[in-house]
Amino acid sequence: MAFLNRTHLLRLSLALLCVSGARLAAQSVDPQLGLINRDASAYSEKLGKLYIVDPVRDSVAMIPRSGSPQTIKVGTRPDAIAVNNLTQMVYVVNPGSKSVSVIDGAKDEVVATIDTGARSYALAVDESVNKVYVANTFSTMLTVIDGATNTASNIKTGSADAVLVDQDRKRVYVLTYESETFTELDPVSGAISKVPAGALHLWGHARQGKKLYIAHIQDSDIAAIDLETHAVRNIHTGAMPCALALDADSGQIYVANYADGTVTVLKNELPVATIKVAAHPQALTLDAAKGLLYVASPQENLVTVIEMRSRKVVRRVKVPVQPYAVAVHPITHIAYAVSQGNVPFTKIEP
Repeated sequence: MAFLNRTHLLRLSLALLCVSGARLAAQSVDPQLGLINRDASAYSEKLGKLYIVDPVRDSVAMIPRSGSPQTIKVGTRPDAIAVNNLTQMVYVVNPGSKSVSVIDGAKDEVVATIDTGARSYALAVDESVNKVYVANTFSTMLTVIDGATNTASNIKTGSADAVLVDQDRKRVYVLTYESETFTELDPVSGAISKVPAGALHLWGHARQGKKLYIAHIQDSDIAAIDLETHAVRNIHTGAMPCALALDADSGQIYVANYADGTVTVLKNELPVATIKVAAHPQALTLDAAKGLLYVASPQENLVTVIEMRSRKVVRRVKVPVQPYAVAVHPITHIAYAVSQGNVPFTKIEP
């Protein structure tokens, strides 16, 4: 089953189209077309609830620490989700209805629907100032939502495929797949600057301290960018790196390499191991407490489970519908392979 990217990326080669997480997917049953996002799940630490988008049913699945999942109706074709753990509010982007649904996590009810004026796609929450930043497909506008009032305004930052909030430096980073730079926004002054990212086709990302790591799908490197000096150092990985996961405790970085079916392990920004996984890996999720790394390969209908200490594959789990992300409940340690189709997720017991 081939995967296609978002419409504005269709002019790229098929090889690059297959690796991007923001793509149109053909389903084997009841075909559906829609956006797919790596941020398809979010966990509320205060409430102990895991939320997973279900675009086919225009809803979100809420998975509690105990009991059965519940369904929350939101806007059309929900795509990505984020939680403000201070306010217990959950934000869901709905590309189909060009909106953001606001869920009160205490009640698991939608309390507001905010128009974005364009096809909302990616989002990030700044808990320190109660703001939500939403990137819109086919638009150069970044929508900023005030969490206290649920009002929205727009900032012209350019097209965006990912948004990151840096609460330490009071900055917002906007990444664009079709660029060799990313945008740094000072939300207080409104100042915008373009920062070199080392190459074109930016996708996977992770931040630790003053370093931002960005995968270049077009080559075999990820960039380590100093956010103070903007110095860039490219780190060699496998072919076409497309997803990153950071173990904050050990400082190790895991890189999914789409073209050669491997995961590269970096320590102190140096490659220390290469682990063979199912072909075409596109998403990584860590369960640091259990020492497990989940690697999703949508085209193979497989999730590879790696024991991080030994760096060995311990399981390969067959999934009914292409898994494009994996969510882990940090209390139960049950993993959920997230899919787009009639089966929104598949439970993977620890």
